[in-house]
Amino acid sequence: MRVRVGDPGTVPTTPSIAAPRWLVDAAGDDPGAIGAKAANLAAARRRRIPVVDGFVVPVPVVAAHPTSPSEPTRQAWAELSAGGTVPLVVRSSAPGEDLANSSMAGVFDSVIDVAGWDDFAQAYARVVRSARGAPMAVLVQRFVRPDLGGVLFGIDPVTGRTDRVVIVAVEGGPHRLVSGEVEGRRIAVDRAGRVHDSDGDRAPVLDRAQRQRLLALARRTQRAFGRPQDVEWAMVGGRVLLLQSRPITTTAASGVGPLLGPGPVAETFPHPLAPLEQDLWIPPLVRAATHVLGLTGAASARRLRREPVIRVVDDQVAADLELLGATVPRSWARRALDPRPHVRHLVVAWRVGRLRGALPALAERLLREVDDALRAVPAPGDLGDDELVRVLDNADAYLCSLHGHEMLAGAMLGDDGATGAELALAAVADGRARGWSDDDIVARAPVVLALTAPSLGRRAPLPAVGAAGGGRPTDPSTREALRLRVRWVHELTRAVVRELGRRLEERAVLVVVDVTALSRAELLAALDGVPFVGRPPVTTVAPLPPAFRLSADGAVVADAADATSGGVGAGGGRGTGRVAFHDPAVGDVLVVRTLDPALAPLLPTLAGIVAETGSPLSHLAILAREHGVPVVVGHRTIREAVAAGDVVVVDGRTGDVEVLDPSTGSAIR
Repeated sequence: MRVRVGDPGTVPTTPSIAAPRWLVDAAGDDPGAIGAKAANLAAARRRRIPVVDGFVVPVPVVAAHPTSPSEPTRQAWAELSAGGTVPLVVRSSAPGEDLANSSMAGVFDSVIDVAGWDDFAQAYARVVRSARGAPMAVLVQRFVRPDLGGVLFGIDPVTGRTDRVVIVAVEGGPHRLVSGEVEGRRIAVDRAGRVHDSDGDRAPVLDRAQRQRLLALARRTQRAFGRPQDVEWAMVGGRVLLLQSRPITTTAASGVGPLLGPGPVAETFPHPLAPLEQDLWIPPLVRAATHVLGLTGAASARRLRREPVIRVVDDQVAADLELLGATVPRSWARRALDPRPHVRHLVVAWRVGRLRGALPALAERLLREVDDALRAVPAPGDLGDDELVRVLDNADAYLCSLHGHEMLAGAMLGDDGATGAELALAAVADGRARGWSDDDIVARAPVVLALTAPSLGRRAPLPAVGAAGGGRPTDPSTREALRLRVRWVHELTRAVVRELGRRLEERAVLVVVDVTALSRAELLAALDGVPFVGRPPVTTVAPLPPAFRLSADGAVVADAADATSGGVGAGGGRGTGRVAFHDPAVGDVLVVRTLDPALAPLLPTLAGIVAETGSPLSHLAILAREHGVPVVVGHRTIREAVAAGDVVVVDGRTGDVEVLDPSTGSAIR
């Protein structure tokens, strides 16, 4: 939903995005449209840093022509390649790569030495496919054949020393280095060009003049972008060319404060949240978690006041892993010596014992109350502004209660019924068999919302599923029933916000901006007629690490000290298959960041599933166990431990994932 407001003259003009943008003209273009890689090269060229000529096909153009280049792109190709006589390199320039907190190096494809139109069209399609549906711009440059190439870091990324520049060089282009084809020679030099460290005698050897040219490139890129850079370079006849520049993402910054991670909350909020989603959905979750942790004695009131249990980092939801029991405290003393006074232990035990007995009845009463309240809400279009705001206020209170009861049920009651995902799959299959649309299925069987993440914007399509199976439980467990109501209340707030956005559009109160980009306070002010000038929308954010701390300036610092070599077994036995990170074939082991309920239709085809984050109590873990699919969660290093195509054994009991030698069938790591 887009809402317009105000004087159109206040909206800044932007370059046309209907055709490719030449790098010489693209300085200042929105990185969300041309990608940070192309934007950085255009900015460097404006600073007179030597950059290879080229153009970029913006995200909207790629989205409109994902399989073959557009006619304007063909015209740009003909000009740059001199009708196909000059070879080119076709590279990714996704909005989510080359950012300050994520390089995404090597995630997307690049194709070098591309000659002729047919080869160019194939390379273009390959780069676009490598985005796997994510926004992608395509960067096209002339292909150079360098004498030397490599990477350099404007500071030492391991030690964090700012008086050192680290250079890795290879003969030929840097693609041989970054692809892992060759190892190259690594040297650390000071600002005067003196070598202080070298990794061996591998050629080539950089002479002093070459080192000075690379140091000058490090200085110029740091001045251009305001911070030390991770640079890819090529040297042709003594001239240094900049091929890529991005902020260094692997400095030795230290994190402080609690160990955080998305795992405990990623199933509910697997994607980045807009400002209004954060304001409407996160505060009640924080209040519920804080109250439950205090009630059960898991944390002192002082600690709960000092550190929020759940917070938003880079528009994504993260939780305190230690407080929520998703990790083991580092110190053995903290495990063996609980600092809580003995009297507090007794009080908590008495309180929890009484609560366990009363919880089923309390939860049942809350479920009835929420169902009655949801049925009683009129259509949003029939309510006034103040009444719609009251619905949002009531939703906040119900979400707090539902989240709190769900946490307690997960800790104290068993999962002896069907999962929400299981019921949802059956409902989707039934609806498909009847020929219903997605909207009809949601209206007739709202349980299917368990398969989609909450969003105030467009609802995600329901997954394709086979025929509904029989003989499964027909009633959800108490915990699953509470989870479903949480999702239904989210959906109610979505309907209310969409109605409010429609009204604001009619009143022309906002300057071109999606209503979800407002905070809750700004929404209330807009309803009172206060104009709001929209902020730029967030296009792509880097996913949070499975475990991290925040640096003193709030930056995300992945916490390698808390990463383990294995995960947590979530059941399902043992299974063997080839690793797939996306689009798994039958019999594959799927490796994912988190256990998204939308993956449920894939479970019967998998030999195992391994997640970087998540809980054994998640929807997908429970459903996988019922299908006999081995599940491992919380395996924070799985993407470093395995590669696509590796044959692995997944043990759902121990949490181990072993890579097998395909020729012998024995474990190799």
